[in-house]
Amino acid sequence: MFSQIQKPLIMGILNVTPDSFSDGGLFSGLNEALIHVEQMIEEGVDIIDIGGESTRPGSDPVSPAEQQNRVIPVITAIRQQLKSAILISIDTTSSTVAKAALDAGANIINDVSGGQNDPAILTVAAQANVPIILMHSQGTPKTMQDNPYYEDVVAEVIDSLKGSIKVALQAGIKKENIVIDPGIGFGKRKQDNLDLLAHLDQLVALGFPVLLGTSRKRFMGTICAVSEPSELVTATAVTTALGVMAGVKLFRVHDVKENRQAADVAWAIKQCLKKYED
Repeated sequence: MFSQIQKPLIMGILNVTPDSFSDGGLFSGLNEALIHVEQMIEEGVDIIDIGGESTRPGSDPVSPAEQQNRVIPVITAIRQQLKSAILISIDTTSSTVAKAALDAGANIINDVSGGQNDPAILTVAAQANVPIILMHSQGTPKTMQDNPYYEDVVAEVIDSLKGSIKVALQAGIKKENIVIDPGIGFGKRKQDNLDLLAHLDQLVALGFPVLLGTSRKRFMGTICAVSEPSELVTATAVTTALGVMAGVKLFRVHDVKENRQAADVAWAIKQCLKKYED
């Protein structure tokens, strides 16, 4: 699905949770969720990423049953009431939730544990022949910001992702169905996040589509002296433009309109550079 991506894709975040770091509780009702999906579609979203479990630092896990109670009605309603062709990603580390979401109409699995939390999720992806996003994370959401440490964050994240890719291929997932994510903010210090952003080209060089998820994250607030996540829209759009220039293909964001613009302008500039290089 993503192996032949040209123009960057925007993945819009839909957290149907009460406790996500930026928008917890805003879209937990079905009507509110559908209105937000309609808005994102109007703003040019390519993929809707639906999650029923917060992965903010310090968050507690949510049972697969509760996740399903939150996400399945939304996926079903999107398929029945809205633009049926829109791609839907299920944001979960649970194989049970992933399978139920695919059965309800989701097209993609987004696993922040890279298949480590519940390895059976790799089998689910392989059997359904759907893309899976493998993210790097150090620790669990509950513990990941408890003094994370790296000697060389770029090299270590790349090595870890190579390991996740190898396991996914062994589980029967096709190469063209694998997307990788460096996991900005997941078990990373501010400098780690900046180092990864400065070396996105090394991740792209692995030969798999890269997803970047920086949306409204705290490390940017420390740079900008901003404490409210919703005020980091411009900062997020800057990283989106940077990512496009580095070859990143997918961007997971809260604010679709602004990041769609940033991605499209950066893409147009990149095409000009390519023309002169050729």
